[in-house]
Amino acid sequence: MANQPQYKQYTDDELIRLYKTGKDIAVAGALYSRYSHLVFGVCMKYLKDEDDSKDAAMQVFEKLLKELLRHEIGNFRPWLHTVTKFHCLMILRAGKKEMSGMDPAVMEKELSMHPSGPSTEEVLEKEERLRLLEKAILELDEHQQKCIRLFYLEEKSYQQVSE
Repeated sequence: MANQPQYKQYTDDELIRLYKTGKDIAVAGALYSRYSHLVFGVCMKYLKDEDDSKDAAMQVFEKLLKELLRHEIGNFRPWLHTVTKFHCLMILRAGKKEMSGMDPAVMEKELSMHPSGPSTEEVLEKEERLRLLEKAILELDEHQQKCIRLFYLEEKSYQQVSE
């Protein structure tokens, strides 16, 4: 998926609408390529293997093509992060990959919350909470907004945020 410069000016929401209207894979590809580093990074965090992570990232893209048509997605980035995380957890659960370094207690907690992966309703509920959070963040001053985004949404450490 090469970078598609013709779609750079579009927001995530606009790309989602374009994809739903025309079902053009290039449009979804433009959206995915914006966050492919995020998807790959999440996959590496859980799977600890570059080849397995590349495979999982492609599987997430395939899932994305279907899910974008079925659901209203307000905050694409956090939604994609959640979908990717649970996809990786399901790979681990299915025994296709060892837990390699993942704390078994953390793994069990994650999976017990969603034994068969998150339901559509759970993902949409989380999406709504994130939308409300985004609205509340916009009421903060610019410096506070930046700190909140770096720490909670981009999961930066206190040290990284302070820098």
